[in-house]
Amino acid sequence: MAKNKSHDGAGPSQRQLRVGELIRRALSEVLARGDVHDPELNRMSITVGEVRTSPDLKIATAYVLPLGGAGKDEVLKLLGRNKGELRHAINKKLALKHSPDLRFQLDMTFDQMDDTRRMLNQDAVRRDTES
Repeated sequence: MAKNKSHDGAGPSQRQLRVGELIRRALSEVLARGDVHDPELNRMSITVGEVRTSPDLKIATAYVLPLGGAGKDEVLKLLGRNKGELRHAINKKLALKHSPDLRFQLDMTFDQMDDTRRMLNQDAVRRDTES
């Protein structure tokens, strides 16, 4: 297969972004509806902020955060324990040619946004940005 000359490797391709978003929506729906046969996981409300796929689409890393931020470590453990069932449910919804291996990481973007907001509210920074 010819290499795509329009993509220089600086970031994810359009295909990676599209498949990642499809997986994010499907995973969010599966978790929200409680389609997993694990009562502990179904008790939790989990936000799926982003899904990044590898260039070959064989690995999908989902960035997740429990609602309210409590139980972060438990969420990763529960998702890891049920990743086979989640993978099957996503593949059933999307009918992908190859079902990617799911990996889960904590989504730290909300914490980073809070830190940035706190920094921008400091008096010294406000003085610098007003002029």
